[in-house]
Amino acid sequence: MIKSMTGFASGKGTLGRHSWSWELRSVNGKGLDMRLRVPDWLTGLEAALRADLAKMLSRGNVTLSLRVTREESATELKLNEPAMAAALDSIARTEELAADKGVLLAPSKASDLLTLKGMLDSSADDDDPGPLVEALKSEFGSLLSDFVAMRQGEGRALSGVLAAQLEQIAKLTDQAAVLAEQRKDAMSAALQQNLARVMENSQGFDPDRVAQELAIIAVKSDVTEELDRLGAHVTAARALLEQDGPVGRKFDFLMQEFNREANTLCSKSQNTELTSVGLELKAVIDQLREQVQNVE
Repeated sequence: MIKSMTGFASGKGTLGRHSWSWELRSVNGKGLDMRLRVPDWLTGLEAALRADLAKMLSRGNVTLSLRVTREESATELKLNEPAMAAALDSIARTEELAADKGVLLAPSKASDLLTLKGMLDSSADDDDPGPLVEALKSEFGSLLSDFVAMRQGEGRALSGVLAAQLEQIAKLTDQAAVLAEQRKDAMSAALQQNLARVMENSQGFDPDRVAQELAIIAVKSDVTEELDRLGAHVTAARALLEQDGPVGRKFDFLMQEFNREANTLCSKSQNTELTSVGLELKAVIDQLREQVQNVE
């Protein structure tokens, strides 16, 4: 079953003080073009995500956006005990020297000591990004599965549209075959009348040359090969719809062949009704070509 190149998936998660949200989306493209917006400090994550995407996808313009936020905790203050001990020794010695000189010092307060430089150490936890990277890698598998499932669902719907358009082309081809058969007598009569007029007004004509020209005219007006090839293209396209895996490029090539045969049919029709069917064929083929652009 074919897959569409259109898809979307989103997800959220948390680990410790980190939370994240991401979106994965894609539209049609000639090849696989991946654009990832992933925080640089999550070392190794982008490369891993690219590898996972490349395993599951073959075509499409793919965009992945990951946003990570961190809940800041209150800063923890710790007493620098060696510094405090040194400060207290200094205060005691200072008071002794002041007493020897008869100088009375105001009593020291703990708050004064704590404001001294180096008495309190502030420490915030420096997170190791490793566990977060592993959690994101693990969750991405679920996100990617949802994304692929949506592309498969879009592919099923697209397959129905393509099948209906191929059925239209098949019916129009059959209709063109009937009209081509019906025009043979009329074309033959017209050719005979034109030939009679030429022969009446010409002297010394070469019978072999006339036979060659008649053969050329007959070949130029015969649309049997074009109709046969259109039928074969319909069969090939239906087979592609049943295949698993990427078939979009094969469909692209097949659409060129469809269009070529329809153009030739119109140019060789020499019949109003057959030309009308040929133009309708071109319109349906163009609609089919637009839908094929979404096939992976």
